[in-house]
Amino acid sequence: MKSLQVYSRRGCHLCEQLIEELLPLVQGQLAVDVRDIDSRDDWRAAFDIRIPVVEFDGEFVCEHILDKDALNRILVDYCERDI
Repeated sequence: MKSLQVYSRRGCHLCEQLIEELLPLVQGQLAVDVRDIDSRDDWRAAFDIRIPVVEFDGEFVCEHILDKDALNRILVDYCERDI
């Protein structure tokens, strides 16, 4: 199963909100890999104040708030499902 990567950090309200909104939309279609940016220097350098950031197949999807249109395109293209 393909996965979305969500770059986040503990205690980040925006991150928690995006993940909570994202999970039911992709359940059974895509895995969600939540990555704590504070666990790696390169992630912290890349995403420090941009979090949450969502990527799919190495490509940027959205940051700060969930872009449902972008997510829908991914689901239609890769999962043949519309939200």
